[in-house]
Amino acid sequence: MNSKKIIDVVAAVIQQADGRFLLACRPAGKPYAGYWEFPGGKVEQGESLQQALARELHEELGITVTRANPWLVRHFDYEHASVKLHFFRVTAWTGEPHGRENQLLAWQRPNQVEVAPLLPANGPILKALSLPSTLAISQVAEVGEAAFMQQLDIALKRGVRLIQLREKQLSATEFDRLAKRVLARAHADGARVVLNATPELAKHIGADGVHLASDQLMRQAVRPECEIVGASCHDAGDLAQAIRLELDYVVLSPVLPTLSHPGAPVLGWQRFAELILDCPLPVYALGGMSPELADTAYSWGAHGIAMKRSAWAA
Repeated sequence: MNSKKIIDVVAAVIQQADGRFLLACRPAGKPYAGYWEFPGGKVEQGESLQQALARELHEELGITVTRANPWLVRHFDYEHASVKLHFFRVTAWTGEPHGRENQLLAWQRPNQVEVAPLLPANGPILKALSLPSTLAISQVAEVGEAAFMQQLDIALKRGVRLIQLREKQLSATEFDRLAKRVLARAHADGARVVLNATPELAKHIGADGVHLASDQLMRQAVRPECEIVGASCHDAGDLAQAIRLELDYVVLSPVLPTLSHPGAPVLGWQRFAELILDCPLPVYALGGMSPELADTAYSWGAHGIAMKRSAWAA
């Protein structure tokens, strides 16, 4: 049993509009000197997480945070300490980041990190950062295949980079054919596609991953062997199972009322935030979402938003 005291630490993903984020090299004299990490530090007694984040970034980098949203929380055991890492995404600040402790700084991209070595806890964070902030869910059943393929082309040109193909009404043969068409279009523009199907089918077709329905999720004993594995969650039990399986993301719904389920109970933002408190996985908010609600979702701790109709609107 681990007898180390758990230390609360804030860590900042300081991110520019083009997706680049800042890493800092730990200076000499500190544990893991020479390793690269996300800027931050220990939470002092009496401080809130936000206060600690603002203080650490001013002390280390000379910047003043003006927008920071809660993101992931991960536990990690180092040789010298057991830490609870509270990650925030910092998207607005004043001042130019510079190493006030003589530490080196480097702007990096999630899939092109060029500095090394990184602190061991940061592997899952980089993978999470590679997931875009919008998950677009297909709507072939509503508009027809021809219209949807036109919508897909427009959305890809607009920057959609993660698509969930969910078409339960199709036969296995029809779904296979459609999936291959969508994959070809998406991959040509650098987008990824997860199938709302079985892991075996996703691997067979060559999809980038699988998205598990909540009933599939609860039947899984181990994580499916796919590059990306996501799942639909509706309550704390679903989320706990997704965390146990170490999935790459989850979709939590319904947050707000939807056209498809008028009058159905919804979570609301407060309950959404309570459910994902201390969650180590990226969480997309689903249900009544639109691009205009993205900032609201971030402020409540979401990684991003998942949309069906609004994802394909011109």
